[in-house]
Amino acid sequence: MTDQTELTGSFAGIDVGGTFTDLVHYDSRAGRVRLAKVPTTLDNQAHGVLAALDAAEVDAAALDLIVHGTTTTTNAVLERQLCKTGLITTRGFRDVLELGRRTRPNAYGLKGQFRPLIPRDLRLEVPERMLADGSVHTALDENALRAALRQLADEGCEALVIHFLHAYANPAHEARAGEIAREEWPNGNITLGHALLSESREFERGVTAAVNASVQPLLRRYVERLADRLSERGYARDLLVMNGNGGMVSARIVAEEAAKTVMSGPASGVMAAAYTGRRAHIPDLLTYDMGGTSTDVAMIRGADPAVSHEIEIEYAMPIHVPMVDVRTVGAGGGSIARVNAAGLLQVGPDSAGSTPGPICYGKGGEEPTISDANMLLGRMNPGKLNTISGDVSLDTIRDAFAAKIGDPLGIDAVEAASAVLRIATAKMADAVRMVSISLGEDPRDFALFAFGGAGPLHACAIARELGVPRVLVPARPGITNALGCIVADLRHDFVQTVNQPLDLCDMDEVHAAFTRQVEDGRAAIDRERVEIADLHVSHSVDMQFIGQTHLLRVPLPTATPSREELQRLFEAAYFRRFQVELPEIRAALVNVNTSVIGRRPEVDLSLLIDASARKATLEEARTDTRSVWFDGWTDTPVYWRDHLPADATLTGPAIVEQMDCTLVMEPGDTAVQDHDGNLIVTVGSGG
Repeated sequence: MTDQTELTGSFAGIDVGGTFTDLVHYDSRAGRVRLAKVPTTLDNQAHGVLAALDAAEVDAAALDLIVHGTTTTTNAVLERQLCKTGLITTRGFRDVLELGRRTRPNAYGLKGQFRPLIPRDLRLEVPERMLADGSVHTALDENALRAALRQLADEGCEALVIHFLHAYANPAHEARAGEIAREEWPNGNITLGHALLSESREFERGVTAAVNASVQPLLRRYVERLADRLSERGYARDLLVMNGNGGMVSARIVAEEAAKTVMSGPASGVMAAAYTGRRAHIPDLLTYDMGGTSTDVAMIRGADPAVSHEIEIEYAMPIHVPMVDVRTVGAGGGSIARVNAAGLLQVGPDSAGSTPGPICYGKGGEEPTISDANMLLGRMNPGKLNTISGDVSLDTIRDAFAAKIGDPLGIDAVEAASAVLRIATAKMADAVRMVSISLGEDPRDFALFAFGGAGPLHACAIARELGVPRVLVPARPGITNALGCIVADLRHDFVQTVNQPLDLCDMDEVHAAFTRQVEDGRAAIDRERVEIADLHVSHSVDMQFIGQTHLLRVPLPTATPSREELQRLFEAAYFRRFQVELPEIRAALVNVNTSVIGRRPEVDLSLLIDASARKATLEEARTDTRSVWFDGWTDTPVYWRDHLPADATLTGPAIVEQMDCTLVMEPGDTAVQDHDGNLIVTVGSGG
């Protein structure tokens, strides 16, 4: 631990997205930041990482630390490109992963499909049984276990899950099975359910373990390959990988809990937002990350992102390890607009993607998209059409909107494009409501943090729709996820199931569980050999009224709460969320949780914009005046972000362009620039 308050050295944050790989190189000694954005190499993401270092002219041998956000596990899960995995479970419970919960993929109708991660022929049973109180009902049959291990290995399984009933209450059988598996299994890709997640619900615990095992070999091969390539370039330090909880972990141990890297990309962006908001003295944020295909939103209260242990990334695939609570909707720059069979205008969820992409990309796209609407309405620079493609004109975009949307609705092309943006705004505003109003929070108490390549284009309109008073646009919105890799803390989250009525809980054991979790967290952070400024520990419990299914997270002020204090805090949290009191129903304590966070030294965000590029006056930063549609054509000044004076104040309407995105300020909006180069927009009533 150190008293140092500012991060010193040379650091690279590299985030691999679906389309681009972004890099931020922070060199405090030289007082310089370098940026790079290169195409992602989907066949081997390591090539894109190295290309980003080359593009930024960064010498890997001179780096003190590389932090990497990867989509390797996320893409593998969503695309089902998984390793062949076998499962050994308690006799009679091989179908738990397939039975799941009594739900269906579609709310209406009798159709739908569900494909378990591990097929039935690779799910084997052995005699053993623990009861819910932790007592042994049936001893583990070690001979049957060895036979099952050999059978799965002979079937060509690359990874193994051992998932026994009630192992959270007593892991002895799973632990012994793990010892035997390490003797028999041909590699180290072994996941013990209780070691990854000590939770009472066998379906969720089993799916989480299955996800972990199925991506473990992929992640292990990838980080080893990347580490080797970096080593060839002279990089001799630790490589850190972002986790989905917003923390990071050493590449040496990341594959042990590979499931925790799912959704690491969105998490890093939220962590950058929290960090930026704290420095800007705006700690309460609703984050809004709009890319080419989708929009991710999250809530930050008190500079602390909401973390959930109950994320379901697709139907019947809950991953119950801590992850930043990010919600996604299918609205991005490439979202296709069309008039549906009912004669209604629809935007998304289908996307033009990057190939062929929107019409304005000039790659053969013919369907009008959100990006095309922005281009047609002057919000994006029409001059860029000449650099993207020489064979696409604004008339081509106008004709597509007229033919495919305007004519069926009886309006012209410009009105059609404007309608597309209004519907897109409403759809994205609904996503923000999911992480605020649906959780009992008022959006008007927050600022909207806009990032991603397309986020600032729509942020002011969305804020106006929600009544959000301010929009915070960071200095480099398009590379925010890579910045998150640099500013993120070390973080380890622990969950232990109690699952008892509160009035029957042994409070001494509850307090002891918190103590063990803190000790484990400190040890895990010590393993990572990364400089931290201080250590922060937070505790919470998951509770419910007996008979309920869903859990409510209750933050705790101390690690030694009394039974009465837990009851009071739970009832208060329940009332805040649901505005209901249920004094006649007993409360149950389900899980005790601890987060151990190693806070890293400060990063000077003011370096993200080169001070030498700033102009003395706002007029000098002005690059153009063009006609932009705001319920009518309006002559609008256009500014270059890097040239804005340090104390710039802007009045809408205005367009602010930069290397990685465009900000649209609507009539009535005003913006000031703070010490870190953030633009803080006060949303007006419109004009």
